[in-house]
Amino acid sequence: MISNSSKYALKAILYLAVNTSEEEKLLAKNLSGLANVPKAYLSKLLQKLVRHNLISSVRGPHGGFYLTEENRNVRLIEVINLIDGIDRLTSCMLSLNKCDEKYPCPLHESVGDMKTKFIENLEKTSIQDLVEDIKTGKSFLPL
Repeated sequence: MISNSSKYALKAILYLAVNTSEEEKLLAKNLSGLANVPKAYLSKLLQKLVRHNLISSVRGPHGGFYLTEENRNVRLIEVINLIDGIDRLTSCMLSLNKCDEKYPCPLHESVGDMKTKFIENLEKTSIQDLVEDIKTGKSFLPL
């Protein structure tokens, strides 16, 4: 339901959330290795996230990427919407143009509620919520 680009962006943001602060930043090349994402591709994603204030960065010898308190409060839906666009989440699973409640595709009933619940979870879950899950051991992020 989400692209590899969104997965890469979320993974990078989570690594930044767990491993950085305004004092401790990560360079794209280091983050690329940690998150197992190609460096050139990750660099483009990170710049896009910075331009839209979803993550922060500083240039220079002590520069790099990091998350502020404000960045940590970003909702997952904001990241996915920026990278994929909301249509990717709301469009028909079979890519039919006329799929809706009135004219449902064969999969509409099967996935409609699941998609709605997934979107609701993305809207209510912040980066910090996931960081808390990692810190408490409810979920894991290989470090």
